[in-house]
Amino acid sequence: MNNSIDKRGMLSEEIFTYKLTKDRKVFISYHGKQVTTLSGKKAEAFISDIKDVDGKDAQLIMAKATGNFKRGNERMFKT
Repeated sequence: MNNSIDKRGMLSEEIFTYKLTKDRKVFISYHGKQVTTLSGKKAEAFISDIKDVDGKDAQLIMAKATGNFKRGNERMFKT
């Protein structure tokens, strides 16, 4: 993965998770809070992209799928 994409190193941690339902919907969560739902063609493309990756690459795919985590202005959560 290109390090210039993750300049703050946030994708080193597992901040995004996803859940795939039986009806092929994808729920993506950020720090345990659901932030987006994908269905139809977007869900199928996501499933295809993420099936063979893990770690930072999977985090990047999930971050891009949410569409609002590119600007560097997301809040930092304390865990």
